[in-house]
Amino acid sequence: MELTERDREILEFERSWWTVDVPKDQQIQEKFQLSATRYHQILVELLDMPAAAIYDPLVIRRLQRQRDRRRQARLDAVSEERPSSTGSTGEEI
Repeated sequence: MELTERDREILEFERSWWTVDVPKDQQIQEKFQLSATRYHQILVELLDMPAAAIYDPLVIRRLQRQRDRRRQARLDAVSEERPSSTGSTGEEI
């Protein structure tokens, strides 16, 4: 699937949004006329598009690593919340 002009603009934006002294959400609204939620939905879709990886492999890999770290942190938090299958004495229940 080909990247749209907006897709390319989003990837270019992700390269350098932090160099501007304006909150990212505000930049997204002004530049793309999108809510931050919709912008991130589009960005997540781009992360799994081969055309996006070809267009800007460094940005895509960086964002995929961030996504994977967040996902792993959520999984770790959930596993820590679950009670263990052993009792207070360490014996199987």
